[in-house]
Amino acid sequence: MAVVYLGLGSNLGDRAENLRWAVQHLHAVPGLKGQALSQFRRSEAVGGPPQPDYVNAVWRGESSLSPLQLLQTMLGLEARRGRRRQQRWGPRTLDLDLLLYGCHQQYSPALQVPHPRIMERRFVLEPLAELNPRLALGNGRTVVQQLASLGA
Repeated sequence: MAVVYLGLGSNLGDRAENLRWAVQHLHAVPGLKGQALSQFRRSEAVGGPPQPDYVNAVWRGESSLSPLQLLQTMLGLEARRGRRRQQRWGPRTLDLDLLLYGCHQQYSPALQVPHPRIMERRFVLEPLAELNPRLALGNGRTVVQQLASLGA
């Protein structure tokens, strides 16, 4: 089983409840085993149209699913929670991102692992640091070192 880190976000409806719903349903997926969940954090939307702030978290678990199977599972959960992909980087009830999948690297139109913007997003790095501050990111830095490089 591979250790996986998933980013969770929501900026529509009851944002915290949307994340709790996602965690509950992730725990019910065969082939996934939850290990830890970061604190929920509020963050401003990055990119896209003007929209409400997000509530974000990171979930750590183990997966026997392939990266693409896990992605399909995540997309299904987003749809079940009411996400409609109408506008790139638009507001959403639930956003699930596959941040890291063990040491696996994949660069295809369907999936990029590690997540392509993990290194620049404080709202991802802070909860990752909470769960595993010494986690190596593949750029020669740990999560804490990468977070410090972003500055204040």
